[in-house]
Amino acid sequence: MTGDNGTYRPLQRYAHITGWGKALPERVITNKDLAQIVDTTDEWIRSRTGIEQRHVAVDPDETTATLGMKAARDALHVADLPASKVDLIICATSSPEHIFPSTASIIQDSLGAVRAGAFDLSAACSGFVYGLTLANSMIVTGQSDNILVIGAETLSRITDWSDRNTCVLFGDGAGAVLLQASAIPGGIMASVLGSDGSGGDLLTVPAGGSKQPTTLETVASGQHFIKMDGRAVFRFATRVMAEASREALAKAHLDINDVDVVIPHQANLRIIQSSMRQLKLPTDKVFINLQNYGNTSTASIPIALCDALDEERIKVNDNIVMVGFGAGLTWAATVLKWVAPPAHDVPRWRASQRSATYSLARVRSRFLRFSRKVEGSLVAEQDSGWSKVLTDRISRWRGTKEE
Repeated sequence: MTGDNGTYRPLQRYAHITGWGKALPERVITNKDLAQIVDTTDEWIRSRTGIEQRHVAVDPDETTATLGMKAARDALHVADLPASKVDLIICATSSPEHIFPSTASIIQDSLGAVRAGAFDLSAACSGFVYGLTLANSMIVTGQSDNILVIGAETLSRITDWSDRNTCVLFGDGAGAVLLQASAIPGGIMASVLGSDGSGGDLLTVPAGGSKQPTTLETVASGQHFIKMDGRAVFRFATRVMAEASREALAKAHLDINDVDVVIPHQANLRIIQSSMRQLKLPTDKVFINLQNYGNTSTASIPIALCDALDEERIKVNDNIVMVGFGAGLTWAATVLKWVAPPAHDVPRWRASQRSATYSLARVRSRFLRFSRKVEGSLVAEQDSGWSKVLTDRISRWRGTKEE
């Protein structure tokens, strides 16, 4: 594009959500089920949290990565984009598969997203909005065109099921969105990120990191479970959710009257109601679904987005606020103008073709794992004979060797 003075001006780029998906474990635990485990009641949980049930991963093969992968596949299906065209995968999670490798890298491998970089983002329940903000920056600056942002959790595996103050709150699940570059104005308009590390001890998993490595003592004393000062977190959350929303709207040159839908972090009904009252928002503009899922941390906002779209609560050109808070203490809010049309039907043949590519990705992954074992067993000197030929061919298959 050429300006009035003849100088070159790059086209403005915007980051739009074009695909979305969610994944949930099959097992559902109701409040009445929990009342058989700890000293609580359905009425006690509902009145204090608004939660009625939560999904829990009981199958050992159901993990943060597998849930994230399923949600990401659904997002790619909605956008009708092959995984091979994804440039970057950001997985926000508070319950990663490992300290390393990243859960995002495991998802990248299972999708067959061979061109994509991948990393995990740790900002607790604010992580998904942090991920959206980073992805937006990568897109508008021209660094990437297609980015998957995933929130995925199996919090049940770091929950103390004998602690009624925390076990009633959390659930498992994953949500994902695909952000794509576009010249059409809209998409993510403004974001606010914040942190106050002085409150880090209010919501934490004390052991398992480098400061307090795993020992028999840390396991026996339950230091690998979530610990929370509920009252202090409540006070923080009700204040910061409203403040972050106002600040993000101001950066987008909007006010509260311009908002069509707010999708808050689904942590506690009373927190949501209190913060939205401060904004003077009518209840019909606030989407709430935590009664069905509990607090799924980084996954709560993308899961809520999927449900809001399913219920047709979001329409083209709506102004949407997504706002969350979490351990750290962290907070984040983003404002976006929804431009994507409703999910369209993908031809059956293309869906089958994409399913086949995921099967091929599994085969590729197994081959590469096997190839590394073969390479490791080669005793010939480097660059000599058949070992060099085999290594070169494996490298070409991986796509890592320059021609």
